Amino acid sequence: MRLPDFLNAPQRQAGDLTVKVFNAGFGIKFGQVETKMSHQDTYHHNEAYAEFLANWDANFYAKYADTLRPARPGARALDVGCGAGQVVDLLTKAGFEAWGVDVSEPNIARARRFSERCQFYDGRRLPFPDQHFAGVGALNVLEHVEEPEAFITELVRVTEPGGRVVISSPNFFRVFGFRDYHPHMRGLGNKWRNWRRLSEKRRQIASTPAQVRFDHMTPIVKEPFTPDDDAIVATNAVEMEFFLTRNGCEVESVECTDRYVAAPVDFLLNLGPWRYLMLNAFVVARKR
Repeated sequence: MRLPDFLNAPQRQAGDLTVKVFNAGFGIKFGQVETKMSHQDTYHHNEAYAEFLANWDANFYAKYADTLRPARPGARALDVGCGAGQVVDLLTKAGFEAWGVDVSEPNIARARRFSERCQFYDGRRLPFPDQHFAGVGALNVLEHVEEPEAFITELVRVTEPGGRVVISSPNFFRVFGFRDYHPHMRGLGNKWRNWRRLSEKRRQIASTPAQVRFDHMTPIVKEPFTPDDDAIVATNAVEMEFFLTRNGCEVESVECTDRYVAAPVDFLLNLGPWRYLMLNAFVVARKR
């Protein structure tokens, strides 16, 4: 099976060894020897995926960018997984000291056209001191990281007391909805299983919180690519809220809308607990 173009990586010569990156098994072959690589490594040199992110519609990240804006004029803000730098650009133009990090070198090359404060990082420890930013966020990143619990801990670590943390990701445990784009969300059978799994997680949070972990998924390899085929974490608002709270934050809002919609529609969608069961997971917290 041919991989989607944006998941293919070129062969690289390393002496007499040919190295090729594979997405499905995340393996590298050295002659006849294969060794495992991380999911994150598939993005490091991926030009096609960077181009995919560079063409995002501005409406997709407008709400996230506005929510990430610090309350204090000129304060520092960090976009983790900044992609091609569009959010950093918006925050910089609004007068903030905006920074961005990403695990993709092609992404950072594009982001640096907007700001020199965008930099490559290893995807694990953020290259900043504790309590450094007034606002820290990650838009559609959590579902792609191998250790999502540690990722949230890092977001909170670099946030100053009273600072804002914004995490926006798909809700892979959708119970309500139609025309769902990912197999984990699609069909009555999956929706019933999602309801049961969320109920199990709520019970676990109440009874054995130390054992709570995000569920992991196998990435989908197919043509044509659809959004989040490459997701490996079943993100959801219940666990996002839990881990933010456990890391010393007070959750201010949980919404199922990750972009701007008509005010009456937004109000009704987010009025009750059904917001945990549909669409997306847009969680805003304040560090204590």
